Amino acid sequence: MTILRISNGRLIDPSQGLDQVADLWLRDNKVVGHGPHPSLQADQVIDATGKIVCPGLIDMHVHLREPGREEDETIATGTASALAGGVTSVACMPNTEPALDSQAAAEFVYLQAQRAGNANVFPIGAITKRREGKELAEIGGLVEGGAVAFTDDGSPVMSAEIMRRAMEYCRMFDKAVLSHSEDLELTKGGVMNEGSESMRLGLRGLPAAAEEVMVFREIALSELTGRAFTFFTSRRPAAWSSFAAASSAGRA
Repeated sequence: MTILRISNGRLIDPSQGLDQVADLWLRDNKVVGHGPHPSLQADQVIDATGKIVCPGLIDMHVHLREPGREEDETIATGTASALAGGVTSVACMPNTEPALDSQAAAEFVYLQAQRAGNANVFPIGAITKRREGKELAEIGGLVEGGAVAFTDDGSPVMSAEIMRRAMEYCRMFDKAVLSHSEDLELTKGGVMNEGSESMRLGLRGLPAAAEEVMVFREIALSELTGRAFTFFTSRRPAAWSSFAAASSAGRA
């Protein structure tokens, strides 16, 4: 039995409403308490003065690049980097080469993560095959392979019919759908946010409406399918504010 004391760190745990400078005590790598514990004798002490001590962080949007782009990143190197930053669990996007659009692909990610032995990895499956937006991926097989959610990350599903079916399938498996909110017809050729500055520079702009249109489409499809917990990826505050307004009005 080994007792570890992490001393003088700033303990932060939102689940307990905890934010204070104190000692943290662990027995055999399990937390047994914080603050003074006269009955415990530490076998090892780590001085955490000036540092934050908190539960492992979770990153819901990472790109591990494996398979297909191992020269940029692998599951082993990516998860090692995560741990170095205090992140103990990550959800990886499916825009690999090939895309994570099958049970075998999801299982590959899971097994590679097990082999690396670093942070926990939760694969997010592609909504459509090859992320092309033309045909649904193997939703059920991906769930069996360990997929925890679905998105065509970086590519919008332009077909409302396909997105509707994706939401219906994901509702069956109680999985979230993450929508890349972008109408490609409105962003075609765009290189920067549309506004007075893009006009001054004479550059084709990306209007906020390109995301707002898709956000409202997903809200309507959520109502239609009963997929109440659908999340949206958006890069513009305008799209989020529109979604928030619709939600407060009882539409989402």
